[in-house]
Amino acid sequence: MRGIERYFYAPSLWQKALAIVLLPISALYCVIATLKRVFSRYEDFGIPIISVGNLVIGGSGKSPFILEVAREYSKVCIILRGYGRKSKGLKVVSVNGEIFEDSTNVGDEAIMMAKALKNASVIVCENRKKGILEAKKRGVSIIFLDDGFRFNFKKLNILLQPKLEPYFDFCIPSGGYRERKSAYKKADILIKEGIDYKREVKLVNPTKRMLLLTAIANPSRLDEYLPDVVGKITLKDHSYFDKAKILEEYARLKATSLLVTQKDVPKLETFGLPLSVLQLEIVIIPEVKQSIREYIAKALS
Repeated sequence: MRGIERYFYAPSLWQKALAIVLLPISALYCVIATLKRVFSRYEDFGIPIISVGNLVIGGSGKSPFILEVAREYSKVCIILRGYGRKSKGLKVVSVNGEIFEDSTNVGDEAIMMAKALKNASVIVCENRKKGILEAKKRGVSIIFLDDGFRFNFKKLNILLQPKLEPYFDFCIPSGGYRERKSAYKKADILIKEGIDYKREVKLVNPTKRMLLLTAIANPSRLDEYLPDVVGKITLKDHSYFDKAKILEEYARLKATSLLVTQKDVPKLETFGLPLSVLQLEIVIIPEVKQSIREYIAKALS
């Protein structure tokens, strides 16, 4: 685990002490986050919105979950913030699979989704309301809102609860929660990893000497799926890759390919190196998918 992940998920004695010292700040953060969500103005956009979120920092599988559900529908739009991009404001990433931007402008997750969903459009915007209005203007029928729990819109609230949870049940910075853990009760559908959904990983284009390179949250969660690798380069979530340093390490280790996740692929396509891909998919129990279908059908009727 990297330092920040160790602090939240497997803290040392001094890190536990630091978390206790920071509790007053954590309590203030928790109160502000909760009040902001509860007292923000309620808005009904007249379109079915499926919000997929989590309460903990780091990866819980929101993006692959959206991909797995959204591929069932047509005239769909995925709206996300666009973490890690070097631009601001609203960007139309793709329309029905036709991509207009690159990962620098819209972020790695947006490009990954645009490539995976040929039946959908993708928009990034810090202001989710603007994103929703743009999607409606373009005539979409269903919106999937990435990380939308904190917005007081009329929507189906899905929260993912990963198996790996923070050591302390505190909000940031004493723990890894964005709100109180009890906020799980506010979900319309609470989906627990290992019970309601599970991750499956397929290795695409393996080679003999693979160098792991990734910039995702909680890269340690890849460990159970990893084949033998000649080395590991793990960076913080959404980081951009230094081509010169990677080429140097690649040559030093005599690697035959970079082992990456789907999210990392868009930032590496111009590096000229062979890519082996850990292709993550989410398997969701039928009852969850049926609940989503029923919500959408009712909202469209």
